[in-house]
Amino acid sequence: MIKHESRAYFKALGAHVTALRKSRGMTQAELARGLGVSQQAVFAYEIGERRISVLVLAKLAKVFSVSVEEMVGLSKPIRVPKGRLSPRCIRHAGRLQALSKTQQRFVIRIIDVLEDSNGRRGYAR
Repeated sequence: MIKHESRAYFKALGAHVTALRKSRGMTQAELARGLGVSQQAVFAYEIGERRISVLVLAKLAKVFSVSVEEMVGLSKPIRVPKGRLSPRCIRHAGRLQALSKTQQRFVIRIIDVLEDSNGRRGYAR
C-alpha cells in the first residue's frame, strides 16, 4: 500500500501514463504486453494505487518513445496537435492497420526517420 505522502505523486504519474496511452490509441492490455505486466497492474498504475518502479518507468518511457524525465514530469512533453484527422489521414490509418505488424513497424520507422531528419518529433510512435 502506498503511503499518504506518495499517493498524490503516483496518482499524477498514473494520470500521465493514462494520457500517453490514450494519445497513442493503446488499450491497457496492449500497454501491459509492452511492459511485461498484467492488465490489472497497468490499471493500478493508472489510478495511482501501485508504485511504478524505476524499471517499469524506463519501460514506459521506451514504449511511449519519451524520456524518463518527461515521464516523471521534469521536462516538458512534446505536444501532439489536437483536432480531427483529415479523411486522407483516416484512409492511410486504415491502410496501415491492414498491414502485418512487421509491415506496420517498418512504415512507422520510416516516418520516424523522416521526422528525425526534419528535426521535429510531434506525433506518437
